[in-house]
Amino acid sequence: MCGIAGLVRLDGAPISPAVLQRMTDAIAHRGPDGEGQWIDGNVGIGHRRLSIIDLSPAGHQPMASADGRYLLSYNGEIYNFRELRVELEARGYAFRSRTDSEVVLNALAEWGAEALTRFNGMFALALWDRRARRLLLARDRYGIKPLYVYRDGRQLAFASEQKAIMTLPDFAPVVDRAALLEYFTFQNIFTDRTLLEGIALLPAGHHALLDLGQDRPAIVQSRYWDFAFREPERPAEDEAYREELERLFRQAVSRQLVGDVELGSYLSGGMDSGSITAVAARSFPYLKTFTCGFDLSSASGIELGFDERAKAEAMSYHFKTEHYEMVLKAGDMERAMKRLAWHLEEPRVGQSYPNFYAAQLASKFVKVVMSGAGGDELFGGYPWRYYRAVVNDSFEDYTRKYYAFWQRMLTDQELASLMRPIWSDVADVSTRDIFRDVFRHHDDSLNNAEGYINHSLYFEAKTFLHGLLVVEDKLSMAHGLETRVPFLDNDLVDFAMGLPVRLKLNNLAEVSRLNENESGDKPARFFQKTRDGKQILRDVMGRFIPEDVAKAEKQGFSAPDASWFKGDSIDFVRGTLMNGQARIYDYLDRGTVHRLLGEHLSGANNRRLLIWSLLSFEQFLRNLGRD
Repeated sequence: MCGIAGLVRLDGAPISPAVLQRMTDAIAHRGPDGEGQWIDGNVGIGHRRLSIIDLSPAGHQPMASADGRYLLSYNGEIYNFRELRVELEARGYAFRSRTDSEVVLNALAEWGAEALTRFNGMFALALWDRRARRLLLARDRYGIKPLYVYRDGRQLAFASEQKAIMTLPDFAPVVDRAALLEYFTFQNIFTDRTLLEGIALLPAGHHALLDLGQDRPAIVQSRYWDFAFREPERPAEDEAYREELERLFRQAVSRQLVGDVELGSYLSGGMDSGSITAVAARSFPYLKTFTCGFDLSSASGIELGFDERAKAEAMSYHFKTEHYEMVLKAGDMERAMKRLAWHLEEPRVGQSYPNFYAAQLASKFVKVVMSGAGGDELFGGYPWRYYRAVVNDSFEDYTRKYYAFWQRMLTDQELASLMRPIWSDVADVSTRDIFRDVFRHHDDSLNNAEGYINHSLYFEAKTFLHGLLVVEDKLSMAHGLETRVPFLDNDLVDFAMGLPVRLKLNNLAEVSRLNENESGDKPARFFQKTRDGKQILRDVMGRFIPEDVAKAEKQGFSAPDASWFKGDSIDFVRGTLMNGQARIYDYLDRGTVHRLLGEHLSGANNRRLLIWSLLSFEQFLRNLGRD
């Protein structure tokens, strides 16, 4: 796991070694074990190394092919690299190291961009072909590893993090107002925009090619893979699906245990991380596990159940792990905010500071940690979301309902009020069209409830999961920690996408009747019927973990912020957002912000997601100003 950076001068000017050095220095936290730069005229490539497989100098990057034609800067782990190595050796390739990096380099030399479809793992990479003078940039199928691209008239830059691009001598950070509207609509960014104009995030499952041999070099972006949730044409027997899921899950976890450093696992107390721990612990006696809990002394209501330490400790005892935990209090958010925002670079999905502290804890003991991310999105872990748009007259009817649900913080009317100072700049940006555009490559049938459920699963994998993965990468790499996600093993993903919806959601038919026959959602009855997700996963994971954990209701990893924002952290919230010098008011309406804050502080409306987003945006702006 590493960090990559590079610069191509499109005007032919030579690369400054000092400029390339600054780019790699900006992401030194991603690779504390080594660095490298390579310059050839108007092309420069840099690398920061976090040694995981083959800790020797043979793994140094940028890495050149044996004939010197290709140069690779790569960030990630390819879990099937040993199988690929055998195939490449049969084709005549000799290897100088035990690294997956050299396998990636030779695979790209042999198969070109088609090699990307063979990789089972996570990656962001840059491959320079010195002979053809072509640069290939690529990102893994699911977007586990980020890759940012910036281009102006004279140069193209790329990096694992935006902060490397921001070191360019003539780069002036300007807030992308359209992206800001997108973020405050969804608490996420669905397009390839970032909050900085000119910097784009290469989409997951895509590669980009820059051919300097052309008279007018243009970067051409192509999609090589996409999610495809679908009902099987010839469903198998239910027990056959269960047996195959168990086999693939064991295989996925075992594949990702590779490495020459110590490995641990997050253990939240829930089914996904618990199942990963159960399988990993069989290979690693006294596996190290990590949990973050919360001080609930000032919490209330549903938040009183947010601390999962007791459940995690019980599973640690069951699997005989070496367990570590920490307790977060309201003040921990305030203390971490500046550093957190610097590493996160821009606000994304959710309240991410608990993840920051969890990674900090794990990094004190291991270099690699396993995470349960992806289990919910693949196996239907949020059924109450999908059921809201399960009966529809058309695709337009579906997008209308689901768009309204995914406006996580504000309605369109409230957004127009919030963004009044810049509304003239974004009034023609249709967030509804942005939402609809997510589905343009998903061709599932939409003539039944199962089709719409699969559409919803596709949407969440492309947007919500992707946002979570970007956050997880930044916050783990902030501590020089590699996070692995066994649920995003290629074979397991392919299997999950082709499962019948009825094996994920038991109550589909009944909830469909509720949607059709009742005016509005009868809250108690609807909620009771929409808590049945991940059924096949629960059945199979019950073979690894205690039954009460496998059958427990879904609980997210969230702090009691709704209580803290109007209690222990009220002074911090007021001091940050009601401050006359707050920078957010260059973009947002002060009166609207104060009104919405007042709704939360009075208890009239839970605005915790909005408050977190406002705090994050304010710190983002302060960091840009180097306060």
